[in-house]
Parts: sequence; C-alpha cells; structure tokens
Amino acid sequence: MGCCTGRCTLIFLCSLQLLAALERQIFDFLGFQWAPILGNFLQIIVVILGLFGTIQFRPRYIVVYTVWTALWVTWNVFIICFYLEVGGLSKETDLMTFNISMHRSWWREHGPGCIRRVVRPSSPGILEDYSYVSVTGCIIDFQYLEVIHSAIQILLSLIGFVYACYVISIFMEEEDSCKY
Repeated sequence: MGCCTGRCTLIFLCSLQLLAALERQIFDFLGFQWAPILGNFLQIIVVILGLFGTIQFRPRYIVVYTVWTALWVTWNVFIICFYLEVGGLSKETDLMTFNISMHRSWWREHGPGCIRRVVRPSSPGILEDYSYVSVTGCIIDFQYLEVIHSAIQILLSLIGFVYACYVISIFMEEEDSCKY
C-alpha cells in the first residue's frame, strides 16, 4: 500500500481531530461548560472508534464515525450560532452549563492579551466568594475564539467525512472482490 492512500489520510485526519477535541475538552473543563464537555467526550470516543475501524479494516466502525461526523458538524454550527447570537440565542445564558452554574467560556477571562481584574463586593450580605471580574485589553474577543475552535472542528469533520466515505467504499470493493 502506498503512503498517501485514503486510509492513511483518514488515520491522519482522525489523529488531528482527536488532538483538536482533546484541546477543546481541556478548555471547556476549565470553564465548566458541561454541554460542550459531554459533546467533546462523545467526539473523542467516536474518533477513536473511527481510527480503530480504519486501522483494523472495519467498515462498520467507520460508518458510525461518518454518521457521528454529520452530527458533530451540526453541533459545531449550533456553537457558532450560539456565540455569534444568531437566531435569538444569547451567549449570556447558562445553556452551555445546563443551567447548573454561572460559569462561562474560559476564554472570556483568559483570552490572548486579556487583563483580568477581580473586584470583591463591598456590601454586606453578598457572598464572600462572589466577585465581579473586569476584563479589558483582549486581542480577540472570547466568542470569536470559540467560533474559530468550532470552525476548525467543522473543517476537520467535513474532510474526515469525505475520506471516511471513500475508505468505506474501498473496503467494500475489497470485500466484494474477495467473495469471488
């Protein structure tokens, strides 16, 4: 087999997707964003399954990867719409944390160039651990960083989808040729 086959390319793409999902998972954990954490976890599992299916010549696993990839693209389009506030969505809601907490994207306070200032409440009766965080000087706003992450995920997924379909067809052709 040549080195630039569709199978090798799919293995490379799955590896890139795995790295991108792990990176995103880390930052979503830092921001306590439970909905993206759950989605990233499923993405990691299915990409590993697709990687295994590609390496072990198991087309059914690659089909699962392909179906999940379509769902993953849909989820990332939703994330982009959420952070750009398209269609009545608002990034100020607790939707990403399942309304469990008031946490937001980790990038909101820790983006590139951001200067973070914590102001403690001065009035009595307000919880001690509650504080107002002022963020200024960001090179790029957090919502655009989240959109960039989702756009990279979409790009990798669409290319992976195409290669997965190609690899499935190659595996099926090889399977058909072995029957005769």
